[in-house]
Amino acid sequence: MRIAMLAPISWRTPPRHYGPWELVTSLLTEALIARGIDVTLFATADSITAGTLAAVVPTGYSEDRTLDAKVMEMLHVSHVFERAGEFDLIHNQADFVPLAFSRLVATPQVTTIHGFSSERIVPVFKRYEDRVNYVAISDADRHPDLRYAATIHHGIRIDDFPFDADGSDDLLFFGRIHPDKGAAEAIRAAQAVGARLVMAGIVQDEGYYQREVAPHIDGDRITYLGPVGGTRRTRTLGHAKALLHLIGFDEPFGLSVIEAMACGTPVIAYNRGSMPELIEHGVTGFLVDTFDEAIAAIGRIGEIDRAQCRHAVERRFTVERMAERYIDLYERILTSPRT
Repeated sequence: MRIAMLAPISWRTPPRHYGPWELVTSLLTEALIARGIDVTLFATADSITAGTLAAVVPTGYSEDRTLDAKVMEMLHVSHVFERAGEFDLIHNQADFVPLAFSRLVATPQVTTIHGFSSERIVPVFKRYEDRVNYVAISDADRHPDLRYAATIHHGIRIDDFPFDADGSDDLLFFGRIHPDKGAAEAIRAAQAVGARLVMAGIVQDEGYYQREVAPHIDGDRITYLGPVGGTRRTRTLGHAKALLHLIGFDEPFGLSVIEAMACGTPVIAYNRGSMPELIEHGVTGFLVDTFDEAIAAIGRIGEIDRAQCRHAVERRFTVERMAERYIDLYERILTSPRT
């Protein structure tokens, strides 16, 4: 089986710190290669893979602002379709633009939909649903107007996330500094219960950061680490009493949620989007509907067995499980009669 894996190019694959789509692409690519599958990763030239790297873009356009994102994306996407005949299947992880090329080649295609940036892009997916096999990353993110081949949850390399049986008394916010992710709500919650809050992630909305977050950062009660990667990332995720995930949107998945649980850290999240698929209420954290319920849940976090958080991820959200489900899908597509 020869797979062309089309990565996003906002960041390197795998990312140095932030880049969830690139991270998932890398995790799946390397897991497939470990199973003996021939994978060519179409990504930025500075990307890292055990397979074959194919690149026409030097680095991520979010890492080098001199690059024109639209130009780089067109060069990148056309590259894989110009070579489509070399592969048994193209797996697109790079959103909707590649769909416009899908009828120009005979190679079967899979597109993992990592969420919808806007309802306005749905017509593109609808137009090509007869040509491309769509994968949802959660049942919650399935659009009612689209046809899907499967729902496949993300998985992580569990061994990359050391279990911390004790945590600490600190609360944690881990994600983009953006209203969607609830950074300001996490600050309010920590202040309400008199707890320290550690914050980590890129600033995606500078105005929001300056208005709602920066005035509270004092380096003591509220600490902001910026984007973190490597061992500092896993240490931060594990060394917490709970992850506050008080999101302001219907999140398609939430990698930081399963990463925190893998380290033993329970999660308190608003009960929306994919959160009920990731968090077992009262077992690996708490699903809440209001801010007051979030405050109450912080007081109950001692009821959660941190080992159960780890076991839940081992059972449901490993990269091995993710890879096996994608391989099953690939084989089903490649052995099905083509119309």
